[in-house]
Amino acid sequence: MKIRIVAGGPHHLIPELKSYETSSEDLWIGVDRGTFILLEKGIKPDYAFGDFDSVSAAEKEIILKSDIVLNQYQSEKDQTDMELALQWAMDQKPEEIFLFGATGGRLDHEMMNIQLLYRTISSNAEVKIIDIKNEISLKLPGIYTIEREDHYTYISFLAFQGEVKGITLIGFKYPLNKASLKIGASLCISNELVNKSGTYSFDSGIILMVKSHD
Repeated sequence: MKIRIVAGGPHHLIPELKSYETSSEDLWIGVDRGTFILLEKGIKPDYAFGDFDSVSAAEKEIILKSDIVLNQYQSEKDQTDMELALQWAMDQKPEEIFLFGATGGRLDHEMMNIQLLYRTISSNAEVKIIDIKNEISLKLPGIYTIEREDHYTYISFLAFQGEVKGITLIGFKYPLNKASLKIGASLCISNELVNKSGTYSFDSGIILMVKSHD
């Protein structure tokens, strides 16, 4: 199972969603205004989560008439709509979860959405935040192969918390061998692959990886 979650981030930052649809078995989830965005793009969500305070009365009426399984909440609650949707998605034990519309707009929501990736770090699912210019994911210690993609010019690595130890980059423009990357350090920003593929590895810590283009 593959799950696509769409929140209500700025339209110009949301990529062409249908290009991420791999089969009719994919589940689409709308988060608050993201539900209406999906309908606008010709995709009927299977489920929707939110208090729907970011849609107009007319837009909400369209959502209510669209035969979507709604999980509606009060505005005053201890979790964001995105957190509720992501937790539900994790409970389904999918192989893949992509989050769209999670960046841009309010900075507090964007930062929280990135931090929500930590909730998924121990699962078997591949979880990414994707917008028109970036792909964001968290990685635990290990050895990873990465392929060069025309869409993403740059690959950056940041310490998600504390310190990442033993980071090694092979096949990159700026290689590293058993280096240390501390939170707040820009050592691994804007690197590039020089071959069709490369590897990155590290011994401890959690890495936030960002693939991006200008």
